[in-house]
Amino acid sequence: MQKIQELQKRLYNLLLNPHIRDWERHLLKTTKDSLNERNLNEQLTKLEAELRPLALRNNLTPDVADFYQELTGNQVKHSTKRTHLITDPVHQQRAVFAGGCFWCMVEPFETRPGIISVLSGYTGGTIENPSYDQVSSGNTGHVEAVEIIFDTKLVSYQELLDLYWQLIDPTDAAGQFQDRGNQYRPIIFVSDEQQENLAQKTKQAVIDSGKYKKPILTEIKALETFWPAENYHQQFYQKQPKRYKAIKRVRQQFLAYQRLRGKLRSVAQKIRRQFR
Repeated sequence: MQKIQELQKRLYNLLLNPHIRDWERHLLKTTKDSLNERNLNEQLTKLEAELRPLALRNNLTPDVADFYQELTGNQVKHSTKRTHLITDPVHQQRAVFAGGCFWCMVEPFETRPGIISVLSGYTGGTIENPSYDQVSSGNTGHVEAVEIIFDTKLVSYQELLDLYWQLIDPTDAAGQFQDRGNQYRPIIFVSDEQQENLAQKTKQAVIDSGKYKKPILTEIKALETFWPAENYHQQFYQKQPKRYKAIKRVRQQFLAYQRLRGKLRSVAQKIRRQFR
């Protein structure tokens, strides 16, 4: 009886979620209304079978995707939303970067010394508390981004900026790598004048390096409200390592090729200057 009550409560909370799709809502409501002690296993088996085709294609809305993992006996790691807080205002700061899909922006920062927490989310748009589906449409103005809380005693904002420029294609304002769309454009969001000055200096350094033939299009904008993404998207590299590694490989191959072209371009420029 307790198991049914817990499950009905879980289903009820999902039904209250405004961001799940109508057909998901229909399946969940049908299951909730049909549950009893005698048909529990039958109803759960039926629900799992109905959700499976979309789950295998990674096409469930995030919270339903988490529920499906629980339904199939997989442990769901919950996000850092509740612990993603500045606890020492004197020595802790925030940095917010957008650089394509946020799945690939977490690990490079989170694994560095001095990083306290990294949260995936959405910012820069026109509606409050957007869902992944809404942002993915490209119509809300939001970008996928990461908010980083870091310890200034161990790592500086300058060091985070230096890492950021290594992770993106700064010449592409229509997306990043295989991720296309307005929601994937690269932006540095700054929270104060000091961050803005440092960001502008690093951008100018990239321009002056001569490594890129195309213009540097990465924006620098004032930080707006940062909306945390659904639990499914948090620490994605830990939850789905195989899928993450495949996506990461594509980015790394492109960046390696771009860096090689940049080096060749720099060498060519030096040779031309010698013969002037």
